[in-house]
Order: sequence, then structure tokens, then C-alpha cells
Amino acid sequence: MTVTTTVEPLTVPGDPVLLAHLVRNLVANAVAYYHQGGRIRVDLTGRVLRVSNTGPEIPADTLPRLFEPFRRLNERAHTAGEGAGLGLSILASIARAHGAEATADANPGGGLSVRIRFP
Repeated sequence: MTVTTTVEPLTVPGDPVLLAHLVRNLVANAVAYYHQGGRIRVDLTGRVLRVSNTGPEIPADTLPRLFEPFRRLNERAHTAGEGAGLGLSILASIARAHGAEATADANPGGGLSVRIRFP
């Protein structure tokens, strides 16, 4: 796994525990769904936190639903150790509670970029 970062200082007023959970959840999701030998990129520039990975191809029509509770790329029962599809919905809720917006885009060739735009 290759991890690259670009991080600028950013102060966000709010609940530090929830904000830490948002960042942890976002990075954990990128790690959980990256392709072996792939990359994860974390950028914090301006007022935007972006985490992207190389992973499975994501159909464009599924992107809006990724932030819904219990949604997973593959609609199937999860096995032990897998998430239940709550991670992105939780981080979107935390973002909204802090006046931020969460969006996702499919990466060319596979993977996902999730952006949190803080006010």
C-alpha cells in the first residue's frame, strides 16, 4: 500500500471527538476498499479534506446512494469483519452537524474520492 498526503493546517470549530471519528472513518473506509498494491491519498487543502483510493470500479448511478445507511457497493449480506454499510452515512451526518458537505466521485480506473467541504 502506498499512502501519500498533503496536509495544510485547518481549524474547524466543533466536537473534536466527532471530527476525529469523521477522519478516522474516512481513512478506514479507503483502506478497507483499496486494491492490493494500490494507493491511498489524503489531502487537506484550503477547507477541503479529500481521501481517495484505488479500488473497485464504482458505477456512477450508485454514487448518490453511498451515503445512505446500510448501503454497500455490493448489495449482499456482510460477512464477519466487514462493515454493514454505515461508515459513509455516519461521516456524512458528522459533516452536516459541522456545516460541511460530503460528496463522492468515482476515480477513473476504479476507486473512490470522498470530499468533505468545511464552511
